[in-house]
Amino acid sequence: MAESITITDNRTGNSVEVPIVDGGVAATSWSKLLPGVWFYDPAFMSTAACQSSITYLDGDAGILRYRGYPIEQLAEHSTYLEVAYLLIHGELPNAAQAESWTHEITNHTFIHENVRKRFLEGFHYDAHPMGMMVSAIAALSTFYADAKDIDNTESLDKQIIRLIAKAPTLAAAAHRFSVGMPFVYPDNSLPFTANFLSMMRKVAEPRYEADPVLARALDVLFILHADHEQNCGTTAMRVVGSAHSDPYSAAAAAAAALYGPRHGGANEAVIKMLKGIGTIENVPAYIERVKRGEVVLQGFGHRVYKSYDPRAKIIKKTADDVFEVTGKSPLLDLALKLEEVALSDDYFISRRLYPNVDFYSGLIYQAMGFPMEMFTVLFAIPRMAGWLAHYKELLEQDAKIARPRQLYTGVDARDYVPASARN
Repeated sequence: MAESITITDNRTGNSVEVPIVDGGVAATSWSKLLPGVWFYDPAFMSTAACQSSITYLDGDAGILRYRGYPIEQLAEHSTYLEVAYLLIHGELPNAAQAESWTHEITNHTFIHENVRKRFLEGFHYDAHPMGMMVSAIAALSTFYADAKDIDNTESLDKQIIRLIAKAPTLAAAAHRFSVGMPFVYPDNSLPFTANFLSMMRKVAEPRYEADPVLARALDVLFILHADHEQNCGTTAMRVVGSAHSDPYSAAAAAAAALYGPRHGGANEAVIKMLKGIGTIENVPAYIERVKRGEVVLQGFGHRVYKSYDPRAKIIKKTADDVFEVTGKSPLLDLALKLEEVALSDDYFISRRLYPNVDFYSGLIYQAMGFPMEMFTVLFAIPRMAGWLAHYKELLEQDAKIARPRQLYTGVDARDYVPASARN
């Protein structure tokens, strides 16, 4: 027997039975019974705004899957480019598809010279790299005349490849500009993450050889950040995409959402918190301040996860691999002690506050030599694949343009009063 609920309008006595499908109930059924009455749900805490087959997330059980594949298996066996293909196309590529996909991405890494010389170099000398990244993504739409031809599958696929391929190039260019270093062209003989590290780090050597452990660690981090269901940035992508804006403009909107410290700035906040705590001896006192509501335990808890973030477990192992190469971060022991104390305290256990992906990712980025200003940029590079998967999906669904309702709380109708007669 199908599950359902019955709603009764106590004003009229009328009722309607609404089926529960895929864990949700259709708002259209409610509106037939309650015309002109809107559901009030700030921040979409209990509202599903779309249907999607891309990412499955069970926050209570700590499960994250891309197209059905557990994130643990993908992080262990796959690569970021393979995962990007999976998100975009729905299936893992066979050998021929993987070779073609990698070739296409690799050969679209270069950016138009005018993007670099006339646009990126026009920013103020101390511009934030993420601000440059957001602007540059939007600017790309003006460099490709076919960007708005979103009903043409071949054209759309080309834009998707361009955006995934050029994201690391734009990111590295923004960083190099922000520290006063010359632009480094992509080296397309290198794999995806090694190429990015080359564009970030190369100085005068003929060819930059990234440490394979660090390149693989970055690849794992990119896999873990590739998509995460209907977060703020992805929602922005879908809302703007529903207006049939080109993918560059929609991706820029998503990146702008990510730029907000409440969304993409969490791992930077963790580093600042750890530096502020200073020593292991100060951890118990800081925990007590958290319990009194004076400060926040950054990197703990999540809007969706009510158990240990599965990505955090993988990142913890990745951190060990990175620190074997770079040397242990002085903040690592502090982070481990903070986690140990918090997870043995009923205050955090009862509230189901566990480390999330941001608790250790900042430590890894810092150990690899990335400045904190680049942390959000490093988030945007891999998330591009997830954003574009959702963009493509909403077009395939022929989704209506997003237009939420509001509850008006302003004054009632009133007459205009001339300025001379106003108090």
